[in-house]
Amino acid sequence: MKYRAVLPALLILAFVAESLAQSWWRRNRPPVDLEDRRGVERWENDPRFPDDTFRFVRLRPEDHRRWATDYPDSDLNFSYRLQQMTAIRVHPDPLVVSILDPEMKKHPFLYTIETGSLDLLDEEATILREHLLNGGFLMIDDFWGEWEWENTAYQMKKVFPDLPIQELELDHPIFSTVFPLKVKPQVPSIEVALQGRHTGVFYERGAEGAHYHGIFDPKGRLMVIICQNTDLGDGWEREGEDPYYFSEFSEKLAYPMGINIVVYSMTH
Repeated sequence: MKYRAVLPALLILAFVAESLAQSWWRRNRPPVDLEDRRGVERWENDPRFPDDTFRFVRLRPEDHRRWATDYPDSDLNFSYRLQQMTAIRVHPDPLVVSILDPEMKKHPFLYTIETGSLDLLDEEATILREHLLNGGFLMIDDFWGEWEWENTAYQMKKVFPDLPIQELELDHPIFSTVFPLKVKPQVPSIEVALQGRHTGVFYERGAEGAHYHGIFDPKGRLMVIICQNTDLGDGWEREGEDPYYFSEFSEKLAYPMGINIVVYSMTH
């Protein structure tokens, strides 16, 4: 009887351990050869202007083990949807670039993720500052709660110690550049979203309510958008795994906000 009582608990622990192992692998897996497009079709741009395209570029900081979260599916899917849903010519192959790589400065739009565990080197902070002040744009995504917010803000203060981080309210044009949004999009992981259909909880780690923050240059141009308590990248990465998740989070929130951010960064 004792063994029968313990067995359900052991099964639960085994399930949790397996889930954690899968989560760790998804967050820490090495780069994937993008010759495998994960089912995302390739498209062709005008061969006369091969470099006249927007390219999605993910940053790979030196001391940041979670830079590859949601990669490469989110990057491939977002690139595909951006060229499908707008008139922007988009490069079909997203890039991963080190901040210390001189190639980074060729790309105006940069994306990074899971900044709750980010620790920028002083050299990286200097390079990012120079690039962003020269016209670059940085999107920060997928971190939850106050502790991760505090670290994210601390890292951005390394880059811009003299510039404030400001909350972006819904009347800011970034929320309506292409798709008019009536809420600040909060996109949870697919697991939380599917559980939320029964629990009513659609956020992670107790972090109810998304916040979007900005850092502006001295002339008032938005250089950095910080997406707190939301995971837009998961909405892109896992769009094809469940119809409910796609319709309620990918289609209504993650893609519209991501596209708004890209178009705003290119036109302001």
